[in-house]
Parts: sequence; structure tokens; C-alpha cells
Amino acid sequence: MVYSTADKNRLDIARDAITLFAIVTWVWILYYAFTQQMDRILFTVIFLGAIMLVYLGDELIDAIEDGNTLDMVLLSVSSVITIGTTVYMYAFYETLLSIRVGTALTHEYAIAAAFVLVVLYLSYRAYGLTFLAVIVAAILYGVYGNYAPGILRHGGFSLNRTANIMVLDFQGVYGSISRIIATWVALFLLYAGLMRGFGAFDLIMRLALRAAELVRSGVALSAVTASIIIGSITGSQAANTAITGSFTIPLMKESGIDSEVAGGIESVASTGGQIMPPVMGAAAFVMASLLGITYLDVLVAGLIPAAIFYGSVIIAVHYTGTEQLRGQDLDVAVTNHFDERLSRRELAIQGARFGIPFAILIWTLGVLQWTVLTSALYTVVAMLVTGFGFPLVATITNGGDVKAEFSDLLGQAAFGFREGAIILAPIAIIIASINGVVDILEASGVPGVLSLALLDLSGGVMVVAVILAMIISIILGLGMPTVAAYVVVAALIAPALVQQFFVPELAAHYFVLYAAILSGLTPPIAIAVVVATGIADSNFWRTCFEALKISAPIYILPFAFIYNPELVVGGWGPWTFASGLIALFGAFGVSHGLNYHGKFFHPSPAVVFPVKGVYFVAGLLAMVFPNTAVRLACVALILVLVIAQLREPILARFGSGSAADSDPVSGTKD
Repeated sequence: MVYSTADKNRLDIARDAITLFAIVTWVWILYYAFTQQMDRILFTVIFLGAIMLVYLGDELIDAIEDGNTLDMVLLSVSSVITIGTTVYMYAFYETLLSIRVGTALTHEYAIAAAFVLVVLYLSYRAYGLTFLAVIVAAILYGVYGNYAPGILRHGGFSLNRTANIMVLDFQGVYGSISRIIATWVALFLLYAGLMRGFGAFDLIMRLALRAAELVRSGVALSAVTASIIIGSITGSQAANTAITGSFTIPLMKESGIDSEVAGGIESVASTGGQIMPPVMGAAAFVMASLLGITYLDVLVAGLIPAAIFYGSVIIAVHYTGTEQLRGQDLDVAVTNHFDERLSRRELAIQGARFGIPFAILIWTLGVLQWTVLTSALYTVVAMLVTGFGFPLVATITNGGDVKAEFSDLLGQAAFGFREGAIILAPIAIIIASINGVVDILEASGVPGVLSLALLDLSGGVMVVAVILAMIISIILGLGMPTVAAYVVVAALIAPALVQQFFVPELAAHYFVLYAAILSGLTPPIAIAVVVATGIADSNFWRTCFEALKISAPIYILPFAFIYNPELVVGGWGPWTFASGLIALFGAFGVSHGLNYHGKFFHPSPAVVFPVKGVYFVAGLLAMVFPNTAVRLACVALILVLVIAQLREPILARFGSGSAADSDPVSGTKD
């Protein structure tokens, strides 16, 4: 569509208005975090309305640019309904909360129905038709449950009761998980936005590229490390794949890695970031709230599983990257991808600029054990101080133009505020819809039904039950943001494992969290792979295959939480570390069997595939089997096989001084 200069100016003004509204919203959130004087439920009402308006405004500008009249009308109507509902719920807060509990006036039911439709519409815009169909099906089940078959049947809810559950009782879209997003998660996403605005993501990429100059597979390893660090904050596999993949995938392809492999590596790394402490894609905070434990307990529980994941993926990516880059003349100089190469001193200064706020986050949460809200507040304030302070001090020291530098920093900060809101908005919207649906399902007794059904289908056999739970969790995950996927499976699946099979509660929640996240890699949904495929211009199914090979240990790790729960509930005891080390060797065996490209004793497939199978099975048992002696025996088998497998190339290297093949482990000629 062709625009005149005046039209473009009006659109620019509209964008600036959205940015200004986002900044005002963030300032208000920061003020609440500092004072905490408003009722938490009322704060959530205003927060959800404001963040939905940011999203609606951003989408409306895109619709105007595209000339899509239908979208413009729907988004405009949605904006009016959102403003009206938020103002009404604020104005009549005390009445609805205290006086007319469980009942409402006719026009209030109409307001609630309209607002639910807006939330569903925005969920559809953000996450597509498949997710919308699931949400609508759940609501219809609540209303027409009296027609459901067998044990799924319940009395059914009237439309008025559904409206009360979804909106008017301040549950549903304003429920407990929405309150966690508003009061805990929001400021972490502002922190992520400010990091991106001030250039932290560029710094991470620079450091990763420096590492890539030292190791042959470093290009692929740099993509993994950068994506995991960034992904631990963004809270969405798809968003992280889009943010980091737009840089790392072309870099890997440029270095000689196939499109499918590059897409697979990025999608796995972006998914893995969601389980990496300290933020864990915001799921850690929700888990702490649901279980009634401290955030520090959740953080400690997640460290060893995260280390197992990271170690296994690094091994798999090293093998794959080395094979892909065999014989390539690598040139990954930073100057090929950035305008200038920073000196070590400049890198150190930038590291301190972004490291100080992160250190404050760890210190306040982990050592001082302040509340999540207060810790996030101080982290954001520190990010603003160092974000502005370091460049201004450097400019003054070097005699530069302070006014111009300050103006540029204001632009970066404004971009960070806007980016934080844009990242947060879809997550807040989908959590609102998920929260409403979960409340409906809980009111209809679905968690108890699923618990009994899981016990019945498994015949009381635990291994069958956890496999079924894994499959259901992956399906329920639907490629949603981490925190949304976790909320669903924590409400519907975790109770069955705890009540029917006596799995420790923390282990059950970690099991369903990992399982739900895996939906981002599991076809046919595989949302992380879909995004990576689009960037890499690769074949979806082949990219999925590469991603599954690299991520295989992550599919096994949740079962390890069930059969060796000390991995997540053992604290920092020596047995926890020992069990974690055994599981890490098991993960190595799985990755080695699936991703190693060197000799497996003999080039014949009749030898190669059985040996690969032995590695895989031994690794799986070392991770999962509930007997220490068996696990240690499997680790010993893996180590013996590896030593025997590498013995011939080593002897050739030190004996004859040459060999026909390259060793993928070192990336050098034998």
C-alpha cells in the first residue's frame, strides 16, 4: 500500500504514542513495585487492561499499514471494549468483590462476555487458530458438560456462571496466575527489553563470536550459548528463536552449516533457555507460588537439570558442527558481523554494564531472599543506572558530546520500554485466557477426572502413567510460552502424578514443565522449529529430525525426575551432585550415540547402528533407572565403549602419525 508523507508522519506519531503509553505503563508498574499500596487484584485489573491496549495499538498500526479494514475494525472495537471493561471493573471493584459475589446485573454479564471475546480474539492473533480452538473447546465443555460422555460428564455451567468465573468474580482472566504475571514476571520482561535496548544482546553475540574463533564447532556453540542466555529471560521459545535466530542461523549457514542443522540447533537452544536458571522463562516464579515454596528452592532444584541439558546439547552440537564444518575455511571474525571490533577493555566495561544488574538480581533473590517483586524492581533500576551511567561517564572522560549521547541513550531506553511491553503483552493475554479456562476446568472437576483416568489407563503401572503424562503434557503445551504451558499442565497433570503415584510434588512439577516445553520441538506443532525453519529457509521435517537428535536427552530427563527425584528435590547434598553426574554421563551416551560422526568400530551399518543403539540404551538407563548400581554399570559401559572406539585413531596418531579420517571430537586430522 502506498502512503503519502503525511500518512507516514501520522503513523510515526501513532508509534510514538504507543511507545509513550508503554513507558507510562511501566512507570506506573515500577511505582506499584516500590509502594505496593494498591490491592493486588485491582492492580492486575489495570495492568491487564493497559498491556492489552499496548498490544492492540501496535497491532492496529500494522493493520493500517497493511490496509486491512476488517482487522482495523475488530482491533478498534476491541480497544473500546478493553477500556470500558477496565474502567468499569475499577469503578465497581468493591461492589463486585464484596457485595455481589456470584451474581451480577444484566449489563455486567454483557460486559464480561464482550471482554472474554476480546481476550479470545487477541489470543488467536498472537497464537493462531489451533490454540483458539482448544480454549473455545474448554469453555464449551464447561457450559455443556452435561452432554459429555462417561466420567467427563458434569452438570454444566450456565452462561452467567461462566461469565462470573471468567471475569466478574475477579478470577478467570484476573486470576492468580495473571496476578503473578502482573506483579512478578512483568518487571523481568522489562529488564529483558532494556537489556536489548541498551545492546546486551549484541554483547552476548560478540562474546559468542570470540569463542567461535577458538573452537572449530564454535560457530554452532556460540549460537547455543547466546540463545540459551537470551531465551532464559524472554519467556517464549518462538520469540527467542526469532530474536536470536535472525542472527545465529544466517551466521551458521554462512560458516558452512546446512540449513536444517542450523535451524535444529537454534530451535533446541531457544527451547532450552526456558529451563535455564535464574529466570527459567518466568516459570520459576509461578512454580514457587503454586507450590508455596521460595523462589530460591525452585532455583536450586533447576540448576543440576539445566547443567545436564546444557552439557548434553553442547556435546551434540560440537559433534554435529564439527562434522558440518569439516574442511571449511572458517572466518568468524567479529568485524564480519559488526561495524567494529571491541577491545578487551571495552568488552570488560560492557560486561560490567550489564553484569552489575544481573549480579544484583542474583544477590537480592538468592542471598538476601527479598521478594521477587522487590528484586525485580532493584534490577530494573540498576539496569537503567548502568545503562545510562557507563556510556555517559565514557563520553565525559573522552570529551565527547554528552547531550548527543544522552539523547541517543533516551532513544535506546524508549526502545527497551516498548520492547518489554511488546514481549509481555502476548504472554499476559494468553495467561489471561489460560487462567480462565483452568478455573472452568477445575470447577468442573477435570483434574480429578484426569487423575483417575491416568491411573485407569496405566493399569497402575507407573512407567505407563508417566509416558502417558509426558504425551498429554506435550499436547497441552501447544507451543505456548513457557509460563502458559506450565500453568496448564501444572493444573491438570501434576496432581495425578502426586496423588496417584506419590511422586514428590516438586519433581512432578519439574516433570510437567520440561514435558510442556518440549511441545516447541515436537512435530507436528513444533513452534520453535517452525520459526527456525522460516529463518533458515529449510525443510520443516528434516529440521525437526535434526532438532530431535540434538535434544534427545531432554526428552529423557523428565523421567529421571520421577525415578531419581533427588535430581530436583535433594538440595545441594553430595548424593544430588553424584546422581546429577551419573545422569550427565548418561546424557553424553545418548548424544554420542545419536550425533557422533566418527567411526563406530567398523564402517558397516550392521555394526554402526547396533553400537549406536547400545550407547542410547545405556545412556537412557544411566539417566532414568532407579538403581544406582545399574546406573553406574551403564556409565562404565559408555566410557569403555568410548575409549575402545577412540583407541584406534589415537594409536594411529601417535603410531604411524597419520590417519585417513578426521576426528570429529577435536576437529583435526588424525
